[in-house]
Amino acid sequence: MTAPSVALAVDNAAHPHADAAPAMRDTRPLRLITCGSVDDGKSTLIGRLLWDTKAVKEDQAATLHRDSGKQNDLGLPDFALLLDGLQAEREQGITIDVAYRYFSTDKRSFIVADTPGHEQYTRNMATGASTADLAVLLVDARAGILEQTRRHATIASLMGIRQFVLAINKIDLTGYDRDGFDRIAHEFKEFALSLGIRQVTAIPMSALKGENVVYRGKENLPWYEGPTLVETLELATVRSAQTVGFRLPVQRVSRPGESFRGYQGTVAGGSVKPGDSVAILPSGMIANVTKIVTFDLVRNAAVAGDAITLVLDRQVDVARGDMIVSLESPPQLGLAFDAQLVSLQPSGIDPGKRYWLKSGSRRQRVTVAPASQLDLKTGKWHHHVEALAMNAIGKVHLNFDEPAIFDPYEQNRLTGSFILIDPDTNNTVAGGMITAKRADIGGIHAGDRRVILSLPADLADQLMATEAFANRRDEVEVRRTTAGRAAELLDDIDG
Repeated sequence: MTAPSVALAVDNAAHPHADAAPAMRDTRPLRLITCGSVDDGKSTLIGRLLWDTKAVKEDQAATLHRDSGKQNDLGLPDFALLLDGLQAEREQGITIDVAYRYFSTDKRSFIVADTPGHEQYTRNMATGASTADLAVLLVDARAGILEQTRRHATIASLMGIRQFVLAINKIDLTGYDRDGFDRIAHEFKEFALSLGIRQVTAIPMSALKGENVVYRGKENLPWYEGPTLVETLELATVRSAQTVGFRLPVQRVSRPGESFRGYQGTVAGGSVKPGDSVAILPSGMIANVTKIVTFDLVRNAAVAGDAITLVLDRQVDVARGDMIVSLESPPQLGLAFDAQLVSLQPSGIDPGKRYWLKSGSRRQRVTVAPASQLDLKTGKWHHHVEALAMNAIGKVHLNFDEPAIFDPYEQNRLTGSFILIDPDTNNTVAGGMITAKRADIGGIHAGDRRVILSLPADLADQLMATEAFANRRDEVEVRRTTAGRAAELLDDIDG
């Protein structure tokens, strides 16, 4: 019998108005990731999605049948081969790198990332989560919630994902046990609440057989009345517009001739138009926008995602790594910030070491002071942490040598995220998200085995003229702030 089209896979009984009018197609693609522990069936699930939504071309289908061999006793293709493109992945039967695939239904299109389940590839999973709107978290119905399940859920939540699908896979191997499904769903929802996640849809499924993926598994799962995976994805929302003003991290200063100076970059938030007043950070200089230029035309406005050249009405000192921002809603500027990060290298994070922090086109020296670490077995945060080992998830304090520019990650993913680079090896040792700014005026920061004092310029000069400071010059570093900057920081402290 011919399989019904994807459009007819929706249960009309559950949607009484399905025939009243054709559904409007959502023009915004939904970005999602699949994550979870090893062998939970992530690649098989996406392969089944691609197969049942007719996203597999004829030549791919022929190759799939040829290469599948006897992977199962059902005579079905090995759907994971549609995702595992590296030779090492096919040989070992595991996912190593992030694989992006595209499929669509009558209602919307999707971009899906298949991420690794092995602990040593956690950084790849974090990469896939950084741009996703929704996470499909797989668990094996026989094994339930594992430590790696909690790790991936926590990373996804730290990356700002607020929509989760708990895909309880291989339900057929438990005899379609409803009590087991309910127990796993309840356990995960309790854990999700501890992460601040309230939108969780639990679905029993068999990715290999295609039950509750695109088509309903009514024959074997009559007790389940919820949506299929595709129905859930079709109703999911794209991340809301970021609530910040204009942001342009400067990537290049363009001077093709004496008569033209422009500042190039990709808009990371908000919008801008000619006539708008902007500030250049960290210097604080103010100018007006006179022209917005792209590759082939002059624009009347630019919005987030546009690659532009911005022309200002006066000569200002702007360099790569600076940020041009709106006056009404500027980002946070300071020497100390709180963040959450994931440690990605065997060496872990050394609190006594200075790293390079890279955010956008800006790179700065920073020291990292661990504050707490998440225990993935209990879901609780442990304080008084000395260091963060590989794959640890921690809350940290960042202390900078020069003023840093950030938005909280919840408000802007582009200007609120960063990576840490080991200056000795050039390896990326951590990825992180800014949570808040710390008051840094008059603060004492532990870094590089010295006390660092941030003071207004006049107080700094008075302190440095004293004999006590002269005797401890190797132990104390004084950083000057402007009067206006000092007032701003004092306001932050008072607030």
